[in-house]
Amino acid sequence: MNNKSDKTHISVIIPAHNEEKYIKRCIDSIKEADSMFPGNTEIIVVCNRCTDKTADIAAENGAVVLYNEGRCIAKVRNDGIKAARGKIIVTIDADNRMTKGTLREVYALLRTGKYIGGGAPIRFERYSFPLWCNDMMCRVSFAITGLYSGIFWAKKDTFDKIGGFADKKAMEDVATAKLLKEYGKKHGKNYSTLRKNYLINSTRKYDDLGDWLYFKLMFKNMGTLLKAAFGDRSGLDKLLDEMFYDYNDNH
Repeated sequence: MNNKSDKTHISVIIPAHNEEKYIKRCIDSIKEADSMFPGNTEIIVVCNRCTDKTADIAAENGAVVLYNEGRCIAKVRNDGIKAARGKIIVTIDADNRMTKGTLREVYALLRTGKYIGGGAPIRFERYSFPLWCNDMMCRVSFAITGLYSGIFWAKKDTFDKIGGFADKKAMEDVATAKLLKEYGKKHGKNYSTLRKNYLINSTRKYDDLGDWLYFKLMFKNMGTLLKAAFGDRSGLDKLLDEMFYDYNDNH
């Protein structure tokens, strides 16, 4: 991106479904992080069934634009990874942002040889009492499981060897973190998280639907979630479509 050399060191993959309101600020955050990083950064936006100006805005702001027509976020990310030229892969969702030292820290951690990859701490772009509750749940979950997500980072050949992001319609982030952690353990490396930088998490769904959104969803759909736990995913798949795949069509 910066022509510091002919070599691409990091490829940042952004899956995007109708993200014309958010894609530029995400790309801008990556560019700022690249300005702090001595190597070259490639930005790849994978447009998933976009019917707005996401692709045009991404291209105008220097990103490589790919297209995917499926309804599986894991496959969208994997299309970007396959096309990437960088030896290191970083992923971020289109409505989120990274802090300016992110790419430099990712590169430094992987160069130590101690880490297979990792995630990033998550901080909301604004806070309220229910969002603090969400934040605390995320922090406790990460601390207990060690399955950090948000921003994923690892070498491209590592993603290749684990088969890319886990091919699941939802919770693919947790499943992928598990794959990376298990693969790292086999090779004497740790799955970790960034220490100095973090993901700036969009609150747009909370802005539109209320800050208690996910607590309400868990209560309202308790039956669906329990059925899914015992193998009946029909209701869960419909819920996931409404919340994650159809949301951008209406907002």
